[in-house]
Formats: sequence, C-alpha cells, structure tokens
Amino acid sequence: MPEELERKSAVATRRGDDGTTGLLFGGERVFKDEPRTEAYGAIDEAVAALGLVRAELGLNAQDGTLPRTLARLPDLILRIQRELFVAGAELATAPNGVDRQLPGETRVTAKMVDGLDALLAETEAAIELPHEFVVPGETRLSAALELARTIVRRAERRAVSIGRAEPIPGDQVVPYLNRLGDLLWIFARAAEHGESRAATPSKAEPRRHRGRSA
Repeated sequence: MPEELERKSAVATRRGDDGTTGLLFGGERVFKDEPRTEAYGAIDEAVAALGLVRAELGLNAQDGTLPRTLARLPDLILRIQRELFVAGAELATAPNGVDRQLPGETRVTAKMVDGLDALLAETEAAIELPHEFVVPGETRLSAALELARTIVRRAERRAVSIGRAEPIPGDQVVPYLNRLGDLLWIFARAAEHGESRAATPSKAEPRRHRGRSA
C-alpha cells in the first residue's frame, strides 16, 4: 500500500461515523441531528457566512472601492465571528459541564449583548432606514450580510428549541443572537448606503392603469 494511503488523518477521527459527536467538557456523545448540535452547527455556518462578508470587504479594500463609511466593518465582522465562537461553545457544552464555562470565553455575557446594542444605535443613526421589507441583492456585500443574517436567525430558533426542552444555564445567548440578526440587517443597509445604492423594496411599484381610448 502506498505510504500516503497508510497515513491517518489528524482531522478525521472516524468517531463520528456512527452519526454522533462529542460535546465540550465531557458528557455522553449525542447524535448530530439533535437540537443542541443543530444550534451550534448553525452558528458555525454563520461564522463561515461572515467569512464571505469579510473576504468581500477585503477585496473592496484592495481595489480601493471600500467606502470610508464602512472602514470599520472588517474589524467589526471579525469581532462578531469570534463572539459567535463563544456562543457556539456555550451551546455545545454538555449539561454536566456548565460549571466549567467561562464568561466571555465559553458563555455569552450581558456585556457582549450591550456591545451589539451600541453598534445598532450607532449605525442606525448614520443612515436612513427603509420603511418596508426589502429584497436582498442590491450589492454583493449587502447580499452576503443578509445571508449571514438568515443563518443567525436559524441559530436563534434552534437555541430557543433547546431552551424549551431543557434550561440553558446562561441567559444571554438567545438575546445575543436576536440582537445580532438585527445588527446584520442594519449593516446590510449601511453597505448599500455606502455604495450609494437604495434597498430594493419587496413590493413592486403599482402599475399605472391606462384609461380607455375614446
């Protein structure tokens, strides 16, 4: 057998081949489609989607098309990605390991939620918001932000499902995800504003009816 085929992967442990996965801080293995794994799996997806946002921002910065009003956004997105790792860790903790969680590292804190509230207020004050539902896709950046927002909303729903089945020791993870969904929507509007584009309304303009000819 060729040497390269004899080597074992450091990533593929094969322990998940039976459809189960491990949680943080020990505990029994759980199935990969259980509410808890669905929740932190959705958070993992949100982190990846925000990676697309950050990559788009990086391309804009390289070619000189990143608006000055969005200059802080790459750092803010990276900050949010790191905070989502905290939320994911909290949801991935085995019930018998919650006493080992650390605020701000493996458990979401009220300070983290307050930080999103501050960003919401600051960004809203700088732009004019639409007064109706909008259709994503006006710009590549705003569309990527909208995609991340919808994934965060799914993570929020899954976290709520966990809380209905068993208490979540921390009381800030759902508020954090809820606030983050709002913030990403606001960021999408700020991205459109920065590129001098207006959000596309969900309703088409009413057609003008022509009068009958005489």
